[in-house]
Amino acid sequence: MVVVADTSPINYLVLIEQIDLLTRLYTRILIPPAVLAELKHPLAPKPVRDWACDTPKWLEVLSPKDSLTLAQLDLAETEAISLATEMHAEVLLIDEQAGRQEAVRRGLRVAGTLSVLDEADQAGLVSFDQAVAQLRKTSFRVSQAVISEIIQKRSR
Repeated sequence: MVVVADTSPINYLVLIEQIDLLTRLYTRILIPPAVLAELKHPLAPKPVRDWACDTPKWLEVLSPKDSLTLAQLDLAETEAISLATEMHAEVLLIDEQAGRQEAVRRGLRVAGTLSVLDEADQAGLVSFDQAVAQLRKTSFRVSQAVISEIIQKRSR
């Protein structure tokens, strides 16, 4: 499965030391240059910057051929949406609401950090509850209602 990732899911998976879940769940992981630039930004957490300065071989950085201009989105989100569209990615990994809405509007399937953790839990790779507990120690923000909704879907 080919996925394109925006900054946030990679950032948080690095912070909770679960970034390798991506290679265990997906066959090809792509990011655009603007995402890599955000991950290397001086204000990014040090573990994220360190990871981004020495990215693993499984991560492919590709520039989208077409550039979109989407006023409500930052460059990384815009490039991620463009790249996901061009590469016919099965999933766009993105957390930000405005980016998710635009991607869905363009016919892309979206998943966020929590979706990755849920999928990994279902595959027996990680404990969802433990991973969410680790996420809560970072700047990641999510309502208990969203987490409850994920847990409820899984019990059906």
